[in-house]
Amino acid sequence: MLKGKVLPLKEEFYSIQGEGFNTGEAAYFIRVAGCNIGCEWCDEKDSWNAENFPLVEVDTIVENVLKTQAKSVVFTGGEPLMYNLDYACELLKKNNIKTFLETSGTYPITGKWDWICLSPKLKRKPLKENYSNINELKVVINKKSDLIWAEENAKFVDDNCYLFLQPEWSKFSENIKFIIDYILKNPKWRISLQIHKYLNIK
Repeated sequence: MLKGKVLPLKEEFYSIQGEGFNTGEAAYFIRVAGCNIGCEWCDEKDSWNAENFPLVEVDTIVENVLKTQAKSVVFTGGEPLMYNLDYACELLKKNNIKTFLETSGTYPITGKWDWICLSPKLKRKPLKENYSNINELKVVINKKSDLIWAEENAKFVDDNCYLFLQPEWSKFSENIKFIIDYILKNPKWRISLQIHKYLNIK
């Protein structure tokens, strides 16, 4: 897509990271449109169809980042790796902005990243090569059997990768107890809570 110089932009905003290892940190979020998976529990279903959103120049997006106090940018979606992110990362790094990626890992990784969070989905498994050099594995737990899926993915990451189980929001009350019990028995895992939803922010 024009060598990554434009992206279908669902939304962009400066907020607090609500999930995973970097929870609580300020960051600028770039949510690109387009998804190749379509999880039934997804809380961003309106981002799936990229044709519903305008193509925005990456230069303009970076200009918007620089108008804030943001020191890092999180690319999320949808699935951001549907697009080449080399140019976006290059431009951000020229401006001393750290680059963070949230991906399902189903496309080859483009861009240079300070932090990669792989969130694998059972409906379409990540590319095997994308398990290398990731910083964080975050598995959404919708039902108890998803713990098996989590362990299958944990086999492919190295010892420096942080492991997170994240309760699917709409089933939080019915899932949280068995997730806590599982982590107590398997302390290599941590829990990820979507604190932005508790705070009622993006």
